[in-house]
Amino acid sequence: MLSNTLMITLGFVLLVIGADLLVRGASNIAKKFHIPEMLIGLTIVALGTSAPELIITITSAQSGATDLIIGNAIGSNLCNLLLILGLMAIIRPVFIDGEAKKIHIPVAVFAVFVILVIELSNLGSASAFIDRWDGILLVVLFIVYFTYPIFTEIKDIRQAYKEAKNNGNTKKINVFLSIIFIIIGIVLLKYGGDFVVDNSTLIAEYFNISERVIGLTIVAIGTAMPELVTSIIAVIRKDTDLAVGNLVGSCVLNLFLILGIGAIITPLEFSTDFTQNLILLFFSTLLLWVFNYIGKKNTITRLKALILLGIFSFYMVGLFV
Repeated sequence: MLSNTLMITLGFVLLVIGADLLVRGASNIAKKFHIPEMLIGLTIVALGTSAPELIITITSAQSGATDLIIGNAIGSNLCNLLLILGLMAIIRPVFIDGEAKKIHIPVAVFAVFVILVIELSNLGSASAFIDRWDGILLVVLFIVYFTYPIFTEIKDIRQAYKEAKNNGNTKKINVFLSIIFIIIGIVLLKYGGDFVVDNSTLIAEYFNISERVIGLTIVAIGTAMPELVTSIIAVIRKDTDLAVGNLVGSCVLNLFLILGIGAIITPLEFSTDFTQNLILLFFSTLLLWVFNYIGKKNTITRLKALILLGIFSFYMVGLFV
């Protein structure tokens, strides 16, 4: 038990260092080439911080632990939207830009809706399945979503960089060093996440906690640690667009890519016990979208943050009651 606790502590240290390097490197590249931080967050940072979920999905699918895969995906998204975004906005109110409001958050709502439709299409049976064809569809949706913003922004990025270069306004940033920061950051996040998740799971199993609850809580929170630390550091460094892009991108990635790859490796048995959690995720994602239109528009204020954290607290209590 003591060794597990020490490994968890080491994991958190690696997560903090890795997140700082990843944010620093990604932010520098964005500034150098005049790439919107939202786009960097949606792609490089989201993929990097979701590495633990992807690794766990592949290993869990190979061993047939499908409850862990689904619980991890749903639980991580709830952590992203309720816990992490809530903590970010407590530190500093988070501004949601127009692109996130009109495109990326609605896509996150749509992603949950797609999974909910797949699950409810088997309503009445003891359990539902996300089969291989569903998995292929989800991966295709992931590819379309993640390549769309790149194609739409690339012309503007080139134009902005060209103008800055002609005017002598390009930032003196070492791109090679920034890429090294990103790679090292992702590696540290991966191993830090592994240490936290593996040892937390061993402790949970010692206390006879079910695989579903482990997936929805310990593994989900553990694999969301890269997003948590990366987002908080990004907010402290005032890179809020990068942080929001990271969270929204990770949410879509978890449902489309993570569940998609898991289902391609082995059909995922979607226990009806997950239905309530999935419905909560749908309404939580929808709530984030609605928050942009009420109160202080386009801003997650501290009051809204308290609402998100309150929902997350009730959700965690409900899992164990």
